[in-house]
Amino acid sequence: MARYKRRTTIIRPKLQMKLTLTFVGLTLLALMLQFMVFLRAMTSIAVSLPSDHDVLMDAVPEVLVQSLLLTFCVVVPLIFLVGVLLTFRIAGPVYRFEAFLKQILRGENPGECHLRKGDELNELCGLINQVTQPLREKLPQPESKQAAAGDRKAA
Repeated sequence: MARYKRRTTIIRPKLQMKLTLTFVGLTLLALMLQFMVFLRAMTSIAVSLPSDHDVLMDAVPEVLVQSLLLTFCVVVPLIFLVGVLLTFRIAGPVYRFEAFLKQILRGENPGECHLRKGDELNELCGLINQVTQPLREKLPQPESKQAAAGDRKAA
């Protein structure tokens, strides 16, 4: 189980929805392109048939629309879910950076910036730690470090 469990479902709604809807929009465009290419191919096949091409031409639009709707119903929700889950790996660190920097602005010492395993932007987190280290050294130690120091003195 993760050491730090995410408490909010959507951390940065505007950012996450923008990215997720971009994924969904691109998926819809790809599906529409697939639909048009397949329709063109089926029409070419129907025209080249020696007989019964009218039967195939009548059936093609209905079959294609059904398959397109089924694909939409399966793929779009799946892409939306995957998009939201993937954006957590970006939105979570951005949220953590903001909270970290706000703590420093308030005069608190948050300790080092840490991200969850698998999160993106770890290099930026390390850079933020380097840049804020001189400032954090001047601030009082975080409570968890003070408690740990007190435990060592008592022992």
